[in-house]
Amino acid sequence: MQANDRPNILWLCTDQQRFDTLGCYGNKFVNTPNIDKLAKNGVRFSRAYCQNPLCSPSRASFLTGRYPGTCRTRQNGQDIPEEEILVTRLLHDNGYIGGLAGKLHLSSCNYSVCKTRERRINDGYEYFAWSHGHGPLHDWPFHDYAIWLKSKGVEYSHPAREDCKYVKVGMSEELHQTKWCTDRAIEFIESVKNEGAPWFFSLNWFDPHHAFDPPKEYLERYLPILDTIPLPDYIPGELENKSPLQRLDHNGAYGRAGSFAYDNMTEYDHKLIRAAYYAMIDLIDVQVGRLIEYLESTDQLTNTLIIFHSDHGESLGDHGLYLKGGYFYEASVHVPLIISMKDHTLSNVCSDGLVELVDIAPTILDACGIPKHPGMQGKSLFGMLMGMEPLDKFKKTVYSEYHTTTLQNGVDAFCSMLHDGRYKLTKIHALSEKYPNDCKGELYDLQTDPGEHINLYNDSKCTDIKLDMLEQLCDTEALMADPLPVPRAPW
Repeated sequence: MQANDRPNILWLCTDQQRFDTLGCYGNKFVNTPNIDKLAKNGVRFSRAYCQNPLCSPSRASFLTGRYPGTCRTRQNGQDIPEEEILVTRLLHDNGYIGGLAGKLHLSSCNYSVCKTRERRINDGYEYFAWSHGHGPLHDWPFHDYAIWLKSKGVEYSHPAREDCKYVKVGMSEELHQTKWCTDRAIEFIESVKNEGAPWFFSLNWFDPHHAFDPPKEYLERYLPILDTIPLPDYIPGELENKSPLQRLDHNGAYGRAGSFAYDNMTEYDHKLIRAAYYAMIDLIDVQVGRLIEYLESTDQLTNTLIIFHSDHGESLGDHGLYLKGGYFYEASVHVPLIISMKDHTLSNVCSDGLVELVDIAPTILDACGIPKHPGMQGKSLFGMLMGMEPLDKFKKTVYSEYHTTTLQNGVDAFCSMLHDGRYKLTKIHALSEKYPNDCKGELYDLQTDPGEHINLYNDSKCTDIKLDMLEQLCDTEALMADPLPVPRAPW
Protein backbone atom coordinates (compact mmCIF):
# COMPACT_ATOMS: atom_id res chain seq x y z
CA MET A 1 0.00 0.00 0.00
CA GLN A 2 1.36 3.38 -1.00
CA ALA A 3 0.47 6.50 0.95
CA ASN A 4 -1.43 7.98 -2.02
CA ASP A 5 -3.68 4.96 -2.65
CA ARG A 6 -6.52 6.67 -0.77
CA PRO A 7 -7.84 3.73 1.27
CA ASN A 8 -11.22 3.75 2.92
CA ILE A 9 -11.09 4.06 6.72
CA LEU A 10 -13.24 1.93 9.03
CA TRP A 11 -12.56 3.19 12.54
CA LEU A 12 -14.01 0.89 15.21
CA CYS A 13 -14.00 2.21 18.76
CA THR A 14 -15.48 0.42 21.75
CA ASP A 15 -16.19 2.16 25.03
CA GLN A 16 -14.50 1.19 28.29
CA GLN A 17 -12.86 -2.02 27.08
CA ARG A 18 -9.69 -3.07 28.87
CA PHE A 19 -6.76 -4.61 27.02
CA ASP A 20 -7.09 -8.19 28.28
CA THR A 21 -10.56 -8.93 26.94
CA LEU A 22 -9.89 -10.46 23.51
CA GLY A 23 -8.73 -13.91 22.52
CA CYS A 24 -5.77 -12.44 20.64
CA TYR A 25 -4.72 -10.73 23.88
CA GLY A 26 -4.80 -14.00 25.81
CA ASN A 27 -8.31 -14.05 27.24
CA LYS A 28 -9.58 -17.65 27.37
CA PHE A 29 -13.20 -16.85 28.24
CA VAL A 30 -14.38 -14.44 25.54
CA ASN A 31 -15.50 -15.62 22.12
CA THR A 32 -13.86 -13.17 19.70
CA PRO A 33 -12.89 -15.07 16.52
CA ASN A 34 -13.58 -12.14 14.20
CA ILE A 35 -11.47 -9.60 16.05
CA ASP A 36 -8.78 -12.26 16.46
CA LYS A 37 -8.89 -12.76 12.67
CA LEU A 38 -8.55 -9.01 12.21
CA ALA A 39 -5.36 -9.18 14.27
CA LYS A 40 -4.07 -12.05 12.13
CA ASN A 41 -4.51 -9.88 9.05
CA GLY A 42 -2.78 -6.90 10.61
CA VAL A 43 -0.72 -5.58 13.49
CA ARG A 44 -1.72 -6.05 17.12
CA PHE A 45 -0.24 -3.52 19.51
CA SER A 46 0.37 -5.10 22.90
CA ARG A 47 1.26 -1.88 24.74
CA ALA A 48 -1.19 0.82 23.63
CA TYR A 49 -2.29 3.45 26.16
CA CYS A 50 -5.04 6.06 26.26
CA GLN A 51 -4.36 9.63 27.30
CA ASN A 52 -7.14 9.81 29.87
CA PRO A 53 -9.19 7.10 31.66
CA LEU A 54 -12.45 8.98 30.89
CA CYS A 55 -14.44 9.22 27.66
CA SER A 56 -14.47 12.84 26.46
CA PRO A 57 -10.81 13.72 27.04
CA SER A 58 -9.63 10.44 25.56
CA ARG A 59 -11.80 10.83 22.48
CA ALA A 60 -10.86 14.47 22.00
CA SER A 61 -7.22 13.45 22.20
CA PHE A 62 -7.26 10.65 19.64
CA LEU A 63 -9.55 12.54 17.25
CA THR A 64 -7.29 15.60 17.24
CA GLY A 65 -3.95 13.84 17.67
CA ARG A 66 -3.32 16.18 20.60
CA TYR A 67 -2.99 15.59 24.33
CA PRO A 68 -6.02 16.43 26.53
CA GLY A 69 -4.43 19.53 28.03
CA THR A 70 -3.48 20.80 24.57
CA CYS A 71 -6.88 20.27 22.94
CA ARG A 72 -8.44 21.71 26.11
CA THR A 73 -10.82 18.83 26.75
CA ARG A 74 -9.73 17.38 30.07
CA GLN A 75 -12.91 16.04 31.64
CA ASN A 76 -16.37 14.70 30.88
CA GLY A 77 -18.99 17.41 30.64
CA GLN A 78 -16.58 19.78 28.93
CA ASP A 79 -17.11 21.05 25.37
CA ILE A 80 -14.22 20.73 22.93
CA PRO A 81 -13.31 24.23 21.65
CA GLU A 82 -14.72 25.18 18.24
CA GLU A 83 -11.29 25.79 16.73
CA GLU A 84 -9.93 22.30 17.38
CA ILE A 85 -9.31 20.36 14.16
CA LEU A 86 -10.43 16.72 14.09
CA VAL A 87 -8.73 14.22 11.82
CA THR A 88 -12.20 13.42 10.44
CA ARG A 89 -12.54 17.01 9.27
CA LEU A 90 -9.16 16.80 7.55
CA LEU A 91 -10.31 13.65 5.75
CA HIS A 92 -13.51 15.42 4.67
CA ASP A 93 -11.58 18.46 3.47
CA ASN A 94 -9.42 16.15 1.36
CA GLY A 95 -12.26 14.53 -0.54
CA TYR A 96 -13.46 11.78 1.80
CA ILE A 97 -17.12 11.10 2.51
CA GLY A 98 -17.60 10.52 6.23
CA GLY A 99 -20.11 9.06 8.63
CA LEU A 100 -20.58 8.12 12.27
CA ALA A 101 -22.83 5.77 14.21
CA GLY A 102 -23.11 5.66 17.98
CA LYS A 103 -21.24 7.83 20.39
CA LEU A 104 -19.14 10.95 19.75
CA HIS A 105 -18.91 12.57 23.22
CA LEU A 106 -16.75 15.61 22.51
CA SER A 107 -19.25 17.79 24.36
CA SER A 108 -21.62 17.45 27.27
CA CYS A 109 -24.23 14.74 26.84
CA ASN A 110 -26.12 15.42 30.04
CA TYR A 111 -29.79 15.43 29.07
CA SER A 112 -30.68 17.89 31.83
CA VAL A 113 -28.23 20.36 30.23
CA CYS A 114 -28.35 19.86 26.47
CA LYS A 115 -31.94 18.55 25.97
CA THR A 116 -30.94 17.42 22.47
CA ARG A 117 -28.15 15.57 20.71
CA GLU A 118 -24.71 16.75 21.68
CA ARG A 119 -23.20 19.95 20.34
CA ARG A 120 -20.94 19.45 17.32
CA ILE A 121 -18.03 21.40 15.92
CA ASN A 122 -16.91 21.17 12.27
CA ASP A 123 -16.21 17.44 12.56
CA GLY A 124 -16.43 16.34 8.91
CA TYR A 125 -19.25 13.83 9.38
CA GLU A 126 -21.92 14.07 6.68
CA TYR A 127 -23.84 11.05 7.97
CA PHE A 128 -24.48 11.19 11.72
CA ALA A 129 -26.50 8.44 13.41
CA TRP A 130 -26.09 9.53 17.01
CA SER A 131 -26.71 7.33 20.05
CA HIS A 132 -25.12 8.20 23.36
CA GLY A 133 -25.70 5.11 25.44
CA HIS A 134 -27.32 1.70 25.38
CA GLY A 135 -30.70 3.30 25.23
CA PRO A 136 -32.66 6.47 25.96
CA LEU A 137 -33.06 7.26 29.63
CA HIS A 138 -35.48 10.00 28.62
CA ASP A 139 -37.65 10.85 25.65
CA TRP A 140 -34.50 12.31 24.13
CA PRO A 141 -35.01 14.29 20.90
CA PHE A 142 -32.65 13.35 18.07
CA HIS A 143 -31.38 10.22 19.81
CA ASP A 144 -31.42 8.20 16.61
CA TYR A 145 -31.44 4.77 18.25
CA ALA A 146 -34.45 5.84 20.35
CA ILE A 147 -36.24 7.09 17.24
CA TRP A 148 -35.55 3.77 15.52
CA LEU A 149 -36.95 1.79 18.45
CA LYS A 150 -40.09 3.93 18.44
CA SER A 151 -40.53 3.34 14.72
CA LYS A 152 -40.70 -0.37 15.53
CA GLY A 153 -43.14 0.16 18.38
CA VAL A 154 -40.56 -1.03 20.91
CA GLU A 155 -40.02 0.45 24.36
CA TYR A 156 -36.44 0.38 25.58
CA SER A 157 -35.89 -1.75 28.66
CA HIS A 158 -32.97 -3.32 30.52
CA PRO A 159 -34.19 -4.42 33.96
CA ALA A 160 -31.83 -5.71 36.63
CA ARG A 161 -31.51 -9.46 37.03
CA GLU A 162 -33.25 -10.97 40.01
CA ASP A 163 -30.04 -12.68 41.19
CA CYS A 164 -27.72 -9.65 40.82
CA LYS A 165 -28.71 -5.99 40.84
CA TYR A 166 -25.44 -5.01 39.13
CA VAL A 167 -26.20 -6.90 35.89
CA LYS A 168 -29.13 -6.06 33.65
CA VAL A 169 -31.07 -8.01 31.05
CA GLY A 170 -30.28 -6.15 27.86
CA MET A 171 -32.27 -5.77 24.68
CA SER A 172 -32.25 -8.75 22.34
CA GLU A 173 -29.48 -8.91 19.77
CA GLU A 174 -31.75 -7.71 16.95
CA LEU A 175 -32.78 -4.65 18.97
CA HIS A 176 -29.50 -3.97 20.79
CA GLN A 177 -27.68 -0.69 20.31
CA THR A 178 -24.52 -2.58 19.35
CA LYS A 179 -26.20 -4.17 16.32
CA TRP A 180 -28.07 -0.96 15.49
CA CYS A 181 -24.76 0.94 15.21
CA THR A 182 -23.36 -1.75 12.93
CA ASP A 183 -26.47 -1.70 10.73
CA ARG A 184 -26.01 2.05 10.28
CA ALA A 185 -22.36 1.56 9.28
CA ILE A 186 -23.24 -0.99 6.61
CA GLU A 187 -26.09 1.25 5.44
CA PHE A 188 -23.67 4.16 5.02
CA ILE A 189 -20.96 2.17 3.25
CA GLU A 190 -23.49 0.64 0.88
CA SER A 191 -24.84 4.09 -0.01
CA VAL A 192 -21.44 5.66 -0.80
CA LYS A 193 -19.43 2.76 -2.22
CA ASN A 194 -20.02 3.83 -5.83
CA GLU A 195 -19.62 7.58 -5.32
CA GLY A 196 -16.12 7.66 -6.78
CA ALA A 197 -14.63 9.01 -3.57
CA PRO A 198 -13.04 7.20 -0.60
CA TRP A 199 -15.06 6.99 2.60
CA PHE A 200 -14.37 6.95 6.32
CA PHE A 201 -16.67 5.76 9.05
CA SER A 202 -16.46 6.05 12.83
CA LEU A 203 -18.35 3.19 14.44
CA ASN A 204 -18.48 4.03 18.14
CA TRP A 205 -20.28 1.29 20.05
CA PHE A 206 -21.29 2.14 23.62
CA ASP A 207 -20.50 -1.40 24.80
CA PRO A 208 -18.92 -2.79 26.92
CA HIS A 209 -19.53 0.37 28.98
CA HIS A 210 -21.78 -0.12 32.01
CA ALA A 211 -24.61 -0.75 32.60
CA PHE A 212 -23.61 -4.40 32.23
CA ASP A 213 -26.53 -5.41 30.02
CA PRO A 214 -25.79 -7.93 27.25
CA PRO A 215 -28.64 -9.72 25.50
CA LYS A 216 -29.84 -12.56 27.68
CA GLU A 217 -28.78 -15.17 25.13
CA TYR A 218 -25.18 -13.91 25.16
CA LEU A 219 -24.87 -14.10 28.92
CA GLU A 220 -26.37 -17.60 29.07
CA ARG A 221 -23.26 -19.34 27.73
CA TYR A 222 -21.20 -18.03 30.66
CA LEU A 223 -23.47 -19.29 33.42
CA PRO A 224 -22.29 -22.94 33.29
CA ILE A 225 -18.64 -21.79 33.53
CA LEU A 226 -19.18 -18.98 36.03
CA ASP A 227 -17.16 -20.76 38.74
CA THR A 228 -14.09 -20.74 36.49
CA ILE A 229 -14.14 -16.98 35.95
CA PRO A 230 -11.58 -15.42 38.31
CA LEU A 231 -12.45 -12.95 41.02
CA PRO A 232 -11.10 -9.40 40.76
CA ASP A 233 -7.40 -8.94 41.46
CA TYR A 234 -7.66 -7.19 44.82
CA ILE A 235 -5.65 -7.52 48.02
CA PRO A 236 -7.60 -6.21 51.04
CA GLY A 237 -5.78 -3.26 52.56
CA GLU A 238 -3.79 -2.41 49.40
CA LEU A 239 -5.43 1.01 49.08
CA GLU A 240 -4.17 2.26 52.45
CA ASN A 241 -1.03 3.87 51.00
CA LYS A 242 -2.59 4.90 47.71
CA SER A 243 -4.60 7.86 46.48
CA PRO A 244 -7.64 8.88 48.55
CA LEU A 245 -9.52 8.97 45.25
CA GLN A 246 -9.24 5.19 45.16
CA ARG A 247 -10.42 4.75 48.73
CA LEU A 248 -13.39 6.99 47.89
CA ASP A 249 -14.30 4.93 44.82
CA HIS A 250 -13.80 1.68 46.71
CA ASN A 251 -16.90 2.63 48.70
CA GLY A 252 -18.81 3.57 45.54
CA ALA A 253 -17.84 4.19 41.91
CA TYR A 254 -17.39 7.86 41.00
CA GLY A 255 -17.39 8.63 44.73
CA ARG A 256 -21.09 7.78 44.98
CA ALA A 257 -21.47 5.79 48.17
CA GLY A 258 -23.04 2.41 47.56
CA SER A 259 -22.67 2.39 43.76
CA PHE A 260 -20.59 -0.71 43.01
CA ALA A 261 -19.27 -0.54 46.57
CA TYR A 262 -16.78 -3.40 46.55
CA ASP A 263 -17.23 -4.61 50.11
CA ASN A 264 -21.00 -4.86 49.68
CA MET A 265 -20.71 -7.25 46.74
CA THR A 266 -20.65 -11.03 46.76
CA GLU A 267 -18.35 -13.38 44.86
CA TYR A 268 -21.30 -14.20 42.63
CA ASP A 269 -21.79 -10.49 41.88
CA HIS A 270 -18.14 -10.08 40.88
CA LYS A 271 -18.14 -13.12 38.61
CA LEU A 272 -21.47 -12.33 36.96
CA ILE A 273 -20.43 -8.74 36.22
CA ARG A 274 -17.28 -10.00 34.53
CA ALA A 275 -19.30 -12.57 32.56
CA ALA A 276 -21.74 -9.87 31.43
CA TYR A 277 -18.83 -7.66 30.37
CA TYR A 278 -17.37 -10.52 28.33
CA ALA A 279 -20.78 -11.23 26.80
CA MET A 280 -21.04 -7.62 25.62
CA ILE A 281 -17.66 -8.01 23.91
CA ASP A 282 -18.83 -11.24 22.28
CA LEU A 283 -21.71 -9.30 20.72
CA ILE A 284 -19.27 -6.68 19.42
CA ASP A 285 -17.21 -9.45 17.86
CA VAL A 286 -20.23 -10.76 15.96
CA GLN A 287 -20.76 -7.27 14.56
CA VAL A 288 -17.11 -7.01 13.52
CA GLY A 289 -17.62 -10.28 11.65
CA ARG A 290 -20.63 -8.83 9.84
CA LEU A 291 -18.59 -5.79 8.78
CA ILE A 292 -15.68 -7.85 7.49
CA GLU A 293 -18.04 -10.18 5.61
CA TYR A 294 -19.78 -7.18 4.04
CA LEU A 295 -16.52 -5.54 2.97
CA GLU A 296 -15.32 -8.81 1.49
CA SER A 297 -18.55 -9.39 -0.40
CA THR A 298 -18.36 -5.89 -1.93
CA ASP A 299 -14.65 -6.14 -2.85
CA GLN A 300 -13.68 -3.39 -0.40
CA LEU A 301 -11.77 -5.34 2.23
CA THR A 302 -8.31 -4.99 0.67
CA ASN A 303 -8.79 -1.26 0.18
CA THR A 304 -10.08 -0.48 3.67
CA LEU A 305 -7.82 0.34 6.59
CA ILE A 306 -9.52 -1.05 9.70
CA ILE A 307 -8.64 0.32 13.13
CA PHE A 308 -9.98 -1.33 16.28
CA HIS A 309 -9.41 0.04 19.78
CA SER A 310 -11.16 1.34 22.89
CA ASP A 311 -11.20 4.81 24.41
CA HIS A 312 -10.11 3.57 27.87
CA GLY A 313 -10.45 0.59 30.19
CA GLU A 314 -12.60 -0.71 33.03
CA SER A 315 -11.51 -1.68 36.55
CA LEU A 316 -13.91 -4.65 36.84
CA GLY A 317 -13.24 -4.87 40.58
CA ASP A 318 -9.45 -5.01 40.33
CA HIS A 319 -7.86 -3.09 43.23
CA GLY A 320 -11.31 -3.05 44.84
CA LEU A 321 -12.63 -0.63 42.20
CA TYR A 322 -15.28 -0.62 39.52
CA LEU A 323 -15.74 1.52 36.42
CA LYS A 324 -13.11 4.31 36.11
CA GLY A 325 -11.64 7.30 37.86
CA GLY A 326 -8.46 9.12 38.85
CA TYR A 327 -6.09 6.15 38.68
CA PHE A 328 -3.92 4.66 35.97
CA TYR A 329 -3.80 0.93 36.51
CA GLU A 330 -3.35 -1.26 33.45
CA ALA A 331 -7.07 -2.08 33.57
CA SER A 332 -7.86 1.63 33.17
CA VAL A 333 -5.36 2.97 30.61
CA HIS A 334 -3.98 -0.06 28.73
CA VAL A 335 -6.29 -0.70 25.76
CA PRO A 336 -6.50 -3.02 22.75
CA LEU A 337 -5.31 -1.59 19.43
CA ILE A 338 -5.37 -3.51 16.14
CA ILE A 339 -4.74 -1.99 12.71
CA SER A 340 -5.23 -4.02 9.55
CA MET A 341 -5.48 -3.62 5.80
CA LYS A 342 -5.53 -7.07 4.29
CA ASP A 343 -2.73 -7.79 1.79
CA HIS A 344 -1.11 -4.41 2.47
CA THR A 345 -0.10 -3.99 6.10
CA LEU A 346 2.05 -6.51 7.92
CA SER A 347 -0.05 -9.48 9.00
CA ASN A 348 -0.17 -11.66 12.10
CA VAL A 349 2.48 -9.68 13.94
CA CYS A 350 2.56 -8.08 17.36
CA SER A 351 4.19 -4.77 18.22
CA ASP A 352 5.60 -4.56 21.73
CA GLY A 353 6.55 -0.91 21.35
CA LEU A 354 4.94 1.69 23.59
CA VAL A 355 2.26 3.55 21.61
CA GLU A 356 -0.54 5.98 22.45
CA LEU A 357 -4.02 6.58 21.08
CA VAL A 358 -2.88 10.10 20.22
CA ASP A 359 -0.84 8.38 17.48
CA ILE A 360 -3.90 7.17 15.57
CA ALA A 361 -4.79 10.48 13.88
CA PRO A 362 -1.38 11.05 12.24
CA THR A 363 -1.33 7.37 11.26
CA ILE A 364 -4.60 7.78 9.36
CA LEU A 365 -3.34 10.88 7.57
CA ASP A 366 -0.11 9.13 6.68
CA ALA A 367 -2.00 6.16 5.24
CA CYS A 368 -4.17 8.51 3.17
CA GLY A 369 -1.30 10.63 1.88
CA ILE A 370 -2.53 13.73 3.71
CA PRO A 371 0.07 15.96 5.40
CA LYS A 372 0.09 15.87 9.18
CA HIS A 373 -1.67 18.86 10.68
CA PRO A 374 0.85 21.16 12.44
CA GLY A 375 -1.15 21.02 15.68
CA MET A 376 -0.88 17.26 16.04
CA GLN A 377 1.38 15.85 18.73
CA GLY A 378 1.01 12.15 18.01
CA LYS A 379 3.49 10.12 16.00
CA SER A 380 2.43 8.07 12.97
CA LEU A 381 2.44 4.28 13.28
CA PHE A 382 2.34 3.90 9.49
CA GLY A 383 6.01 2.90 9.18
CA MET A 384 5.47 0.06 11.64
CA LEU A 385 2.38 -1.12 9.79
CA MET A 386 4.32 -1.28 6.54
CA GLY A 387 7.39 -3.00 7.99
CA MET A 388 9.60 0.05 7.51
CA GLU A 389 10.20 0.61 11.23
CA PRO A 390 10.90 -1.86 14.06
CA LEU A 391 7.91 -3.24 15.92
CA ASP A 392 9.53 -3.43 19.35
CA LYS A 393 10.51 0.23 19.73
CA PHE A 394 8.42 3.34 19.25
CA LYS A 395 8.16 5.69 22.21
CA LYS A 396 10.29 5.91 25.32
CA THR A 397 7.30 6.67 27.53
CA VAL A 398 3.51 7.00 27.39
CA TYR A 399 1.45 9.64 29.18
CA SER A 400 -2.05 9.83 30.64
CA GLU A 401 -3.83 12.34 32.88
CA TYR A 402 -6.99 12.82 34.93
CA HIS A 403 -8.54 16.19 35.74
CA THR A 404 -11.89 16.87 37.35
CA THR A 405 -13.42 20.00 38.88
CA THR A 406 -16.44 20.84 40.96
CA LEU A 407 -19.39 22.85 39.65
CA GLN A 408 -17.77 25.88 41.32
CA ASN A 409 -14.64 25.22 39.24
CA GLY A 410 -12.52 24.45 42.26
CA VAL A 411 -9.99 21.71 41.54
CA ASP A 412 -11.08 18.38 42.93
CA ALA A 413 -8.24 16.36 41.47
CA PHE A 414 -5.47 16.54 38.92
CA CYS A 415 -3.03 13.70 38.50
CA SER A 416 -0.88 12.39 35.68
CA MET A 417 0.94 9.19 34.73
CA LEU A 418 4.16 8.34 32.95
CA HIS A 419 5.02 4.75 32.03
CA ASP A 420 8.30 3.60 30.48
CA GLY A 421 7.32 -0.02 29.92
CA ARG A 422 8.58 -1.19 33.30
CA TYR A 423 8.02 1.55 35.85
CA LYS A 424 4.78 3.48 36.12
CA LEU A 425 4.70 6.77 38.00
CA THR A 426 1.54 8.59 39.03
CA LYS A 427 1.92 12.11 40.40
CA ILE A 428 -0.94 13.67 42.31
CA HIS A 429 -0.64 17.37 41.56
CA ALA A 430 -3.69 18.67 43.37
CA LEU A 431 -6.57 17.51 45.52
CA SER A 432 -9.33 19.65 46.98
CA GLU A 433 -9.56 20.01 50.74
CA LYS A 434 -12.26 17.37 51.11
CA TYR A 435 -9.67 14.70 50.24
CA PRO A 436 -6.90 14.15 52.81
CA ASN A 437 -3.66 14.73 50.92
CA ASP A 438 -1.86 11.73 52.41
CA CYS A 439 -0.55 10.36 49.12
CA LYS A 440 1.68 12.38 46.82
CA GLY A 441 2.00 9.72 44.19
CA GLU A 442 2.34 6.08 43.17
CA LEU A 443 5.21 4.10 41.68
CA TYR A 444 4.95 0.53 40.42
CA ASP A 445 7.48 -1.91 39.03
CA LEU A 446 5.41 -3.92 36.54
CA GLN A 447 8.23 -6.41 36.10
CA THR A 448 8.13 -7.59 39.70
CA ASP A 449 4.57 -6.46 40.51
CA PRO A 450 2.45 -6.78 37.33
CA GLY A 451 -0.72 -6.45 39.39
CA GLU A 452 0.35 -2.99 40.62
CA HIS A 453 -0.40 -3.72 44.25
CA ILE A 454 2.76 -2.42 45.93
CA ASN A 455 3.22 1.35 45.90
CA LEU A 456 6.97 2.10 45.90
CA TYR A 457 6.64 5.89 45.83
CA ASN A 458 7.92 6.34 49.38
CA ASP A 459 10.32 3.38 49.31
CA SER A 460 13.83 4.77 49.96
CA LYS A 461 15.33 2.02 47.78
CA CYS A 462 13.46 3.45 44.79
CA THR A 463 14.29 7.13 45.31
CA ASP A 464 16.55 7.36 42.26
CA ILE A 465 13.96 5.67 40.05
CA LYS A 466 11.24 7.98 41.35
CA LEU A 467 13.33 11.11 40.78
CA ASP A 468 14.21 10.01 37.26
CA MET A 469 10.55 9.32 36.44
CA LEU A 470 9.48 12.66 37.97
CA GLU A 471 12.05 14.45 35.81
CA GLN A 472 10.80 12.68 32.71
CA LEU A 473 7.21 13.54 33.63
CA CYS A 474 8.20 17.19 34.08
CA ASP A 475 9.89 17.22 30.67
CA THR A 476 6.91 15.50 29.04
CA GLU A 477 4.40 17.99 30.39
CA ALA A 478 6.65 20.93 29.49
CA LEU A 479 6.81 19.72 25.88
CA MET A 480 3.01 19.53 25.63
CA ALA A 481 2.69 23.20 24.87
CA ASP A 482 0.44 23.71 21.86
CA PRO A 483 2.60 23.24 18.74
CA LEU A 484 0.33 25.41 16.58
CA PRO A 485 2.41 28.37 15.43
CA VAL A 486 1.65 31.68 17.07
CA PRO A 487 2.73 34.69 14.97
CA ARG A 488 5.47 36.68 16.62
CA ALA A 489 4.89 40.39 16.92
CA PRO A 490 7.45 42.58 15.08
CA TRP A 491 10.18 44.18 17.14
